[in-house]
Amino acid sequence: MVEGYCVKCRAKREIKDAKNITMKNGKPAVQGVCPECGTKIFKIGAST
Repeated sequence: MVEGYCVKCRAKREIKDAKNITMKNGKPAVQGVCPECGTKIFKIGAST
C-alpha cells in the first residue's frame, strides 16, 4: 500500500494502480490515481 497526497481531495489517499517510475533526473517515484476522484497522484521516492 502506497499513500500519496491528492491535491483535489486535499487528503492522503491510497494510490490506485500504482506503478514505479523514474523521473527525468533519475530519482524514483510512484505514480497512480486517486480512488475517490480519479486525479493523478504522484509521490517522489521509492515505494516499499
